[in-house]
Amino acid sequence: MVGGTTPGDETRSRVRGAIPHGGPGLRVAIVGAGPAGFFAAAALLKEGAQVDLYERLPAPFGLVRYGVAPDHQKIKRVASAFDKIARSPGLRYFGNVEVGRDVGLEELRAHYDQVLVTIGAASDRRLGVPGEDLAGSVSAVSVVGWYNGHPDFPSAPPLDGRRAVVVGLGNVALDVARVLIRHPRELEPTDIDDDALLALRRSKVREVVLLGRRGPVEAAFDLGELQDLTRLVGVEVGVDAAPGELEAALTGAELDSATAAKVAFIAGLPRADALTGRRRVLLRFLASPRELRGDAEGRVRQLEIEHNELQGPPGAARARGTGRTSTLAADLVIRAIGYRAVPLPELPFDAARAVVPNEGGRVLRDDGEVEPGLYVAGWIKRGPTGLIGTNKGCALQTVQAMLEDAARGSFVREGGPGAIDELLAARGVRVVDYDDWLRIDAAELEAGRARGRARVKTRSTEELLEWLETPPRTSQRAAR
Repeated sequence: MVGGTTPGDETRSRVRGAIPHGGPGLRVAIVGAGPAGFFAAAALLKEGAQVDLYERLPAPFGLVRYGVAPDHQKIKRVASAFDKIARSPGLRYFGNVEVGRDVGLEELRAHYDQVLVTIGAASDRRLGVPGEDLAGSVSAVSVVGWYNGHPDFPSAPPLDGRRAVVVGLGNVALDVARVLIRHPRELEPTDIDDDALLALRRSKVREVVLLGRRGPVEAAFDLGELQDLTRLVGVEVGVDAAPGELEAALTGAELDSATAAKVAFIAGLPRADALTGRRRVLLRFLASPRELRGDAEGRVRQLEIEHNELQGPPGAARARGTGRTSTLAADLVIRAIGYRAVPLPELPFDAARAVVPNEGGRVLRDDGEVEPGLYVAGWIKRGPTGLIGTNKGCALQTVQAMLEDAARGSFVREGGPGAIDELLAARGVRVVDYDDWLRIDAAELEAGRARGRARVKTRSTEELLEWLETPPRTSQRAAR
């Protein structure tokens, strides 16, 4: 509307009016340097706030660096947009600082007007079946972290058997299957971890079974992800289904165009008994894990599954066990049924839903009342759903709440501009600032160029910190 203002404009003008001219402005701490944290930081910086961004690892960018598959380099390029945000004069980066260990959440709240938590979902959902803790039963979180060089996941899954079963039919499950089955030579130009690439060269895995408890209509993966699998050189993709099983799952289905295209593509795949290649991926629907069985050494060797039938309308149908079971040989079982948030000390947490209770991003106390000055965004707010870009709208909703709250009154903080720096220094915390990260980034890229790769990562935090101390350091922008 020409000459008019939106409610958001009015809120922003009230916030700016509440900040004394020439004063320090609204000071915000963001805990978690992944997509949600950066989207929120950009919005807050635009409104004149000063932002300190905390990350427990030395490297920023969260799942963009450690969650996106190495053969999806185009998706990882979003990090360049986050880099521009991080270079803003109103933002300071505090890498290698774990909130809850190096500094408490309540301590942060004493030094900032507002604290926004965007720590994502660092754990995984479990199957909850007997034998899940056998050797060779692992989470997709650990596998994805391993091949992406995450410091928390240095150990390779056992790759000395022929068949891996991935439980789940989301995009992460297909990512894992693709990385395990494709020829390692095709991964060499990527930023895959060196040790992971070596392990995949030695891998004996030649078949990956993707197991879903419901049908093709309900499968969560995108059609593009499945098509990527079918394009792999030397890999066949098929469907392991009993006669009439797929047809029964599709009976009466009225589908949107995207789902219809995906289902049609699945229906056109060859059946398992028609595959003849040495490397293959099989989709198996309507099956739920019931038990993992191991050998005398405690290593998983079999997966018992129960065959399901669907109840309810296609797309929203529920899987119901039929009581019929069968057994799959399995040398490796990877659960990929969803991420799960981990509680942060001093932050309310709904263990059943694995999110922080909130109202539009405002954190709620156990009594249901709003906790002033404390906010959440991203997966810790809404659960592990959506793509990287989904976090933008989620973060903007929370930032709007933060701006509205700031406009309503002043906030009291105990520490001055440099107090948090002094506190961390007194505790011996080696903060990795953004200048440090730029040096790490440049070194990784240069090592990659020398070897014809996207980049070469250093997994070990200790090695990174030691390397940073060797050449002269450039200090971070002066504390505000």
